[in-house]
Amino acid sequence: MIKEPFDQMHEECGIFGVYGHPEAANLTYLGLYALQHRGQEASGIVTFDGQTFHEEKGTGLVSDIFSQERLSRLKGSAAIGHNRYSTAGGSRLENVQPIRVNYALGTLAMVHNGNLINADFLRDELEAYGAIFQSSMDSEVIVHLIAHSRQKRLSERIVESLSRVRGAYSLIFLSEEGMIGVRDPYGVRPLSLGKMNDGGYVLASETCTFDLIEAEFVRDIEPGEVVQITEKGITSFSPFLPTEAAHCVFEYVYFSRPDSNVFGRNVYEIRKRLGKELLQESAVDADLVIPVPDSGVPAALGYAEASKLPYDTGLIRNHYVGRTFIEPQQSIRHFGVKIKLNAIRGLLEGKRVIVVDDSLVRGTTSRKIVKMIRAAGAKEIHVRISSPPIVSPCFYGIDTPTRHELVAASHSVEEIRKYITADSLSYLSNEGMFRAVYNRPLGENTDFCTACFSEKYPIPFTGAEIRQLGLFSENVPSSEEA
Repeated sequence: MIKEPFDQMHEECGIFGVYGHPEAANLTYLGLYALQHRGQEASGIVTFDGQTFHEEKGTGLVSDIFSQERLSRLKGSAAIGHNRYSTAGGSRLENVQPIRVNYALGTLAMVHNGNLINADFLRDELEAYGAIFQSSMDSEVIVHLIAHSRQKRLSERIVESLSRVRGAYSLIFLSEEGMIGVRDPYGVRPLSLGKMNDGGYVLASETCTFDLIEAEFVRDIEPGEVVQITEKGITSFSPFLPTEAAHCVFEYVYFSRPDSNVFGRNVYEIRKRLGKELLQESAVDADLVIPVPDSGVPAALGYAEASKLPYDTGLIRNHYVGRTFIEPQQSIRHFGVKIKLNAIRGLLEGKRVIVVDDSLVRGTTSRKIVKMIRAAGAKEIHVRISSPPIVSPCFYGIDTPTRHELVAASHSVEEIRKYITADSLSYLSNEGMFRAVYNRPLGENTDFCTACFSEKYPIPFTGAEIRQLGLFSENVPSSEEA
């Protein structure tokens, strides 16, 4: 969905790594290009040529940062890269990943997708022992823990360090020895392994990157798994205590590209089924089904197919809008939405329209879209949301508004309907969402994190973390109570 600032579930981050390929930097550039949707604030690449590490970073989009000249400086057959949307720390250049440090065992570079809920406590402890932090990122805590470890091997230092952190992480490390990929024991964030046809292995947040670089998908990295890739090949082990998986279900609702397979399932197919389930729960007489582009398109198609109603593009997106723009006059109301979307009067006029979107966060953009469609002459407007109401923020790597900014946390569906001025409003239920995910009736164990919809956080918080993060709901469990 095209949304204004603070009215969206912001992207997390995208990570990518290549080992054993002469075009490592170029492949990483393409991988980050394919993962641009996961973060548009900044990007960086670190390579290793067997003797020296090379680094290029910048703020903005991948295509704006990496010129041919900059890519030519990234020599070597191993590389890792990162697209950033800040969930912890600001957008300053020192917060751009990969993080690269020199320590007792040599040089280490790291990229991270996720968020650590106990990072501030670990940071205070490390600073008390003399650690000097160069950024405000939670990710840097991991590097300092590795540097402080007394284990003899890098893999052992990584395991010891990660045993102290709590939260969500998919990580790729690059050192003189090789490349290491890790997922947290809950498997909150995705990470997949691929193989190049002409040699070398790749790790990526999403499988859509493999299609672009013509890599073969091998498998997903398992929750709690550590994968080591060296000149000798691939080895893996699972050093952490097993726990019930808690994959982020919002990867299916909004974040991942539709052409990716995430957590073993195709995103596009699931989004279409979300639309079909939405129809089963909230059918309404209408003349036309339209999506809020672009992420609402598959669900709208599914809704239209199941309802036998015509599907069309009632809202046109301007694909050339930059991340910021100048509003010329304060008197131009709703300028931010209008510059990104425009309604087709000839299609909508006099029609009863069903508008399908992937989510509704604060409601301010939905309100403006409804008014835009109404101004184009629509007779009735029925808003359908292909996910449940978002009632609580995420602390595992998604930058969400605070609880008091989430309209569904404090308002009923009818109150939200009145606010956005729609003729009707319906959300998909949690049960309908999981019927779409599994393509079968819902069982007891879903293997997914639904905290943003249910307030049931799979990784328990301590009492101190609850106070620090501003969690006051009685539904948030703490390890002190467990």
